[in-house]
Amino acid sequence: MRLLRHLFAPSSRRLFPEDSLQRITEAIATGERQHRGEVMFAVESNLPPGAVVAGMEARDRAQDVFVRLRTWDTEANNGVLIYLLLADHRIEIVADRGLAGRVSDAEWAAVCRLIEQEMRAGHPEQAVIDGIRAVSDLLAMHWPQSDGQPDEDELPNRPHLLD
Repeated sequence: MRLLRHLFAPSSRRLFPEDSLQRITEAIATGERQHRGEVMFAVESNLPPGAVVAGMEARDRAQDVFVRLRTWDTEANNGVLIYLLLADHRIEIVADRGLAGRVSDAEWAAVCRLIEQEMRAGHPEQAVIDGIRAVSDLLAMHWPQSDGQPDEDELPNRPHLLD
């Protein structure tokens, strides 16, 4: 059954057309003005059949994407990836080690539930934007912008469509 879901998964490009991607990019940039962390968003329609048959889970793929997109490559180790795997209806958040012990698993899970709620309501763009805002609020609590400390945009804000 899972293999069929991956073979016939909805297109991430249909759910997130260019104008939607632009608004998501702007939401990331706006959020990053309130904190010194880095937020990335990636969406993937499906996994390759071999990965599905091998039992690859969304969490494992999200961690691979975190590395592949170099979300970890920030000076303060405070990058966060919001990852959607459409075929499995999964949302994963992978945070770099600089956030360990600062943001709890329960707080990340609450963000995932927020995104899931809007996705189920049929509002994918709003789901992602709400998730970005929630992640930005958490980062602002732990890595706030500081006057006199210039913040460099270390990672691209543009969403990644991985298929």
